Amino acid sequence: MSQNNEQQERLQKVIANAGVTSRRKAEAMIVAGQVAVNGTIVRELGTKVGPRDHVEVDGVPLSKPRLATYLFYKPRGVISAVSDDKGRKVISDYFVDKQERLYPIGRLDYDASGLILVTNDGELANLLMHPKFQVDKTYLAKVEGIPTAAALKQLRQGVVIKGKQTAPAKAWLQSSDRTKQTALVGLTIHEGMNHQVKLMLQKVGYPVMKLRREQYGFLDLTGVQPGEARKLNTKEVHELYQLAEHK
Repeated sequence: MSQNNEQQERLQKVIANAGVTSRRKAEAMIVAGQVAVNGTIVRELGTKVGPRDHVEVDGVPLSKPRLATYLFYKPRGVISAVSDDKGRKVISDYFVDKQERLYPIGRLDYDASGLILVTNDGELANLLMHPKFQVDKTYLAKVEGIPTAAALKQLRQGVVIKGKQTAPAKAWLQSSDRTKQTALVGLTIHEGMNHQVKLMLQKVGYPVMKLRREQYGFLDLTGVQPGEARKLNTKEVHELYQLAEHK
């Protein structure tokens, strides 16, 4: 089996990603002796394989999935997942016509909308989600009240959330409504703490009413409506790899 640990994945995951069956059923097939790697039957669930390994399931060579990454405009009220035990709408519901087994990269709050990437490229997903390779994400939040210059300065310097200091952020007042006492605040962060934007704005005294992710790295929502997706081209995928690896 391949010795390139960086590109190795568990055998059951590779089988599932190829669309043969679910990961759980793939595990049962491995234990039952239905899977061979490089001509040898493998029954160990901890087995890892790489791109050069030849995998067969019931004597049939495993076809490698074509990698695809999509930019998706997630509407509010959609779970950033492939399934939900409460029966709520999930991102995968918007990709039922695709042959690839796609998964969202990271997450976006249920009641938030905006840009999220969906892919079957495990290497790209791991890079973009790894704490070491933090990518800038820009949000537009509608808040109660009109943030002061001092509050925006606090956001730029970082605030303490759950005992942890956030990294300095870019923060600006996009617009305000004096009559309704609401405002639109722009915020760019590169961390991935759950509910971070909401918590940061709450911390400085301006609760979030609506939240949308406008940008992910160099990508934005231009030409894409809520519930729509577009496939990234080769150049864009290459730039995402470069963005993560050069952080």
